[in-house]
Amino acid sequence: MKNKNQKITNINKLEDEPFDYQIFKDKVQVSYYGKSVMMLKGIAAQNLIRKIDNAEGKEIQLILAKITGNFKRGNEKN
Repeated sequence: MKNKNQKITNINKLEDEPFDYQIFKDKVQVSYYGKSVMMLKGIAAQNLIRKIDNAEGKEIQLILAKITGNFKRGNEKN
């Protein structure tokens, strides 16, 4: 079980706004500190756009963090 302080620290990491997204014709590209980590297509892209349209500020960062999941598995610096 994670302790409460670890959870708060993880949420505070989103204040730097590490995630970004670009919407293309039928795709959404999600980036982490400028590096592309995920490309969503079709219904998944439409669902993400809908969620982002209904969110503000840190909520968008949290949505993007959740959608990317655990993509860091190696020796990434960030």
